[in-house]
Amino acid sequence: MANTSSARKAARKIARRTEINKAQEAMKNAEPALMRAAQQGQVHSNAASRKVSRLTHQIAKLGK
Repeated sequence: MANTSSARKAARKIARRTEINKAQEAMKNAEPALMRAAQQGQVHSNAASRKVSRLTHQIAKLGK
C-alpha cells in the first residue's frame, strides 16, 4: 500500500492509465471490424463512422 502522498497519486494515475490503455486496445480491434462491416454492406458507412467517432470520444473522456 502506498505510504506517501506522491505514491498514492502515482497509484491513481497508474489505475487511470490502465483503463485508457485497455480502451485503446479495444478500439484497435473495434475500428477495423466496424469499417470492414461497412465495406461489406452489413452496416451503413455513416453508422460505422458514427460509432467509431463516439468510441473515440469516450476514450478521450477517460483521459480527463
